[in-house]
Amino acid sequence: MRFVLTVLSVEKMAKMLVFIIVTALVIDGESWALDNCSQEEARLRAQVHLLETRVKQQQIKIAQLLLEKEVQFLDKGEENSVIDLGGKRQYADCSEVFNDGYKRSGFYKIKPIQSPAEFSVYCDMSDGGGWTVIQRRSDGSVNFNRAWNDYENGFGNFVQKNGEYWLGNKNIHLLTIQGDYTLKIDLEDFEKNSRYAQYKNFKVGDEKSSYELHFGEYSGTAGDSLAGKFHPQVEWWASHQRMKFSTWDRDNDNYKGNCAEEDQSGWWFNRCHSANLNGLYHSGPYTAETDNGVVWFTWHGWWYSLKSVVMKIRPTDFIPNTV
Repeated sequence: MRFVLTVLSVEKMAKMLVFIIVTALVIDGESWALDNCSQEEARLRAQVHLLETRVKQQQIKIAQLLLEKEVQFLDKGEENSVIDLGGKRQYADCSEVFNDGYKRSGFYKIKPIQSPAEFSVYCDMSDGGGWTVIQRRSDGSVNFNRAWNDYENGFGNFVQKNGEYWLGNKNIHLLTIQGDYTLKIDLEDFEKNSRYAQYKNFKVGDEKSSYELHFGEYSGTAGDSLAGKFHPQVEWWASHQRMKFSTWDRDNDNYKGNCAEEDQSGWWFNRCHSANLNGLYHSGPYTAETDNGVVWFTWHGWWYSLKSVVMKIRPTDFIPNTV
């Protein structure tokens, strides 16, 4: 009897041992399988990240190629579009060109005093003459959602009379350090109405200051959007006075986010703007996640994108030579 019980106990213990071993193997197998799944998931995530990186790199290359193609196209036609000054002298701005007898609006070569080289610029010889155009928007044909280097050096259409372009922060700085300049901004909406805003003492700082904006007294019919003085409680965030220039890859604004990235343009943003003349080109009233249009708040508010803009400068003490 005792022998039988002992045998039964041994059998029972053997079964229990087998159960424990099998259970252990199953658990170990599941653990191994889980480890394999985790490793496979990590491998796949790494592959996805690598593919995303390659796609971004390809997008950047495509954008660069398109920009190079655009620049090459514009450069090809530039010499034929520039009005020949006959090599008489070098001109510091369009006011000097005008007073030397050239009264036709168009592209001319100028060389500000501290500039290392000449560059092409559109001279507006109407409206009293001698205006150097630093920015133009007319039809949305040029992409203004650009990186820092593009805004620093300039971009756009320097061939056509109404071509859109940004002269370049570096060039604007070189122009405005020559003396006291007045900025005039000509604005037009899609209903064929026109307004203007004019500022004395317009100046753009150098690269070290991130091309900081300075301007003085306002006059005009469009309202003072640059100073943000349309309401005393908003001036602290709406004014563009002494703002550094910002682009999507160089955030210099006072906003916790990135104004240039949200509004898809380069500009002297604060938190973020009451004027943004480099915004996306919409056709008048628009809806978007942010007020990213070509905006001059004191005329049409944040949710109307203007049809055309011309930013032009001229020495404040300019006296036209009518001879």
